[in-house]
Amino acid sequence: MKVKPADRTSNVQEYYFSQKLAQIDKMRREGADIINLGIGSPDQPPSENTITSLITEAKKPTSHGYQSYTGIPALRKAFADWYKKYFHVELNPDNEILPLMGSKEGIMHISMAFVNPGDEVLVPDPGYPTYSSVTNLVGGIVRKYDLEEKRGWLPDLETLENSDLTRVKVMWVNYPNMPTGTKGSIVLFEKLVAFSLKHSLLLCNDNPYSFILNKEYHSLLAVDGAKETALELNSLSKSQNMAGWRIGMVAGHSGYIKNVLKVKSNMDSGMFLPMQMAAVEALNNPDSWYDTVNSVYIRRRKIVEKIMDVLNCKYDKTQVGLFVWGRIPEKIIKCEMYIEDILNKTHVFITPGFIFGENGERYIRISLCANEKRLMEAKERLKQ
Repeated sequence: MKVKPADRTSNVQEYYFSQKLAQIDKMRREGADIINLGIGSPDQPPSENTITSLITEAKKPTSHGYQSYTGIPALRKAFADWYKKYFHVELNPDNEILPLMGSKEGIMHISMAFVNPGDEVLVPDPGYPTYSSVTNLVGGIVRKYDLEEKRGWLPDLETLENSDLTRVKVMWVNYPNMPTGTKGSIVLFEKLVAFSLKHSLLLCNDNPYSFILNKEYHSLLAVDGAKETALELNSLSKSQNMAGWRIGMVAGHSGYIKNVLKVKSNMDSGMFLPMQMAAVEALNNPDSWYDTVNSVYIRRRKIVEKIMDVLNCKYDKTQVGLFVWGRIPEKIIKCEMYIEDILNKTHVFITPGFIFGENGERYIRISLCANEKRLMEAKERLKQ
């Protein structure tokens, strides 16, 4: 290349799943029947009323222009009502909610709005790789904190307290947790908010998994004083089966939201109106809709647990979310080679835990986003 890329690109790599999906696509073109149990992309559709709303609104001639950077009032109100109903959190739809084109984009918006070059960012290990990659892209310094099975995959705040936190600007948390499936709790969030207030850092909870195999709905913003120091991301990708629609939100103090908007308004031109109207419908789905979706995941999870048994992996049956996280047998020397061997010999793709950090090195993650027939087939291939 005649033009040298920006230095910031040297600090990040192509997303693991981007590379792996390309490999799987190549294997499929060559005739392999690959069962992908790696990615948490819901394969069930959104509710019927959501799809109907999209179609109805898209047929209107007036629906195709630019939209507000802050989303339509009806969508902000729907998010506010959703949070009040399930999380018991009062949010002002006028200035404490900002719709986003997916919560992954929100990680970038928040980081650009608050992280200066040289600022430290606390990132969980294991954790969503985007927290680290985005921190690197904006010039921040990734400072990992351990999540370990022996501590129930919860942060060791005492250890953090005994370290130098003077340069820390942001702390990322994610409960219900991905990849471990650990539930959140108000007790945990109270400790995190107190820690954040004490050290004057921005606490960000990434919260897209609350509705999957879980009925204990918790929001970081439900804690007294949280709005002074915290933001929360949420998404319709998992809860409403709308991953490809790219609809999410960030909520918190109006001052923080205003700063995120400064970034967002320079990066996009607003969400397609029919999608916003459809999202309003999705957020008004009744409780029974979530029950129906989860009844499918319950059946699938039983099969995935049997797959874990076939692989002699240890796992916690109280996990929630779209995945099962399991520890591989001690006799396996290197997880990455183990997973590659499984893919090549059985044409079943499973996510190796090392992509989430050093503390995930001895673990694998299996997605529930494949139908029961394919899961059973994967189990049989692995048994053979």
